[in-house]
Amino acid sequence: MFHRSVVSISFIIAFSSIAPAAAQDSGQHFWSGDWYLNVGVAGFSAPKFEGASRNEFKFSPLISVGRQGAGPRFSSRNDNPSFALIDKGAFRAGIVGRFVPSRDDGDDRELKGLRKVKWGAEAGGFVEVYPTDFLRARAEVRQGIRSHDGVVADLAVDAFTDIAPDLQLSGGPRATFATRGYYDAYYGVSAKHAAASGLDPYKPSSGIQSYGAGAALTWKATENLSASSFLEYKRLAGPAADSSLVRERGSKNQVLIGVSATYKFSFSLQ
Repeated sequence: MFHRSVVSISFIIAFSSIAPAAAQDSGQHFWSGDWYLNVGVAGFSAPKFEGASRNEFKFSPLISVGRQGAGPRFSSRNDNPSFALIDKGAFRAGIVGRFVPSRDDGDDRELKGLRKVKWGAEAGGFVEVYPTDFLRARAEVRQGIRSHDGVVADLAVDAFTDIAPDLQLSGGPRATFATRGYYDAYYGVSAKHAAASGLDPYKPSSGIQSYGAGAALTWKATENLSASSFLEYKRLAGPAADSSLVRERGSKNQVLIGVSATYKFSFSLQ
C-alpha cells in the first residue's frame, strides 16, 4: 500500500516548489516571516465506528501551522493537521495529514467476523478560499497509507459571524467522497467475512460517502486561548449507505457533539 502515497508526495513537491520561488523573488527565504502554531484537543461523542448506530466518547488532537495573516483566521475542528505553503490571505494551500486508528471487533461487537483495519495515516493537500470576510471554503484530498489504499476528499463551506466581541457562531454544509480502496477497508464484506460475521457479502465501488452540516460556537477566552462547542450531523450515502454492515447493523444517520480548546503560539523566522 505504501507505493500509493505518491499522491501525497506530489502535493508536497508541487507546493514546495512554488513557495521557495515566490520567496526568492522577494529576496527572502520561504519560511521568513511571522508564523502561528495552533495546538489543542477535542472531546466528543461520536459513532463507535463509521456507520455505527451507537455513540461513544472520544478524543482527537487539533494542530495547524501557517503564516500570520492580517487578522484572525477562521478554523474548524474538521480541519486536519495542516501546513500552509502558500498563503495569500484569501487563498491558502499546503499539505495535510491525518492519523487513522485501527478498527477491529474489540471496538464494537457489530464488527465481529469482519476484517481488521490497521492503524495508518492519510496524507495529501488542502486548499482554502475566502470569497468574503465571513465565508470560507476548504477542500482536503488525502491518500490512505497502510490502513487503506483509497483516496478521501473532504469538502466544507463555513459561514462565520461574531455575535459578541469574544463569541463567534459558525456553520455550513459538508460532504465526503472516497474511492473503492477506502470502502473496501471500512464497508466491504468479502465472502469469507460474510460467513464469519453473518452479514451479506458486499463489494463497494467509489462515490460519495456522506453529506451533512455542522455548527460551532467559539469563545475567545484570551488573545491566544479559544474554546468551542460543536454539533455535526451527516447522512451516509452511496457505497457507505449500501453496505450490509450499515443496513443490517448500523445507521445511515451519524451525529457528533462535543467541545474543544486550542492555544495559539506565535513566532517569527528569519
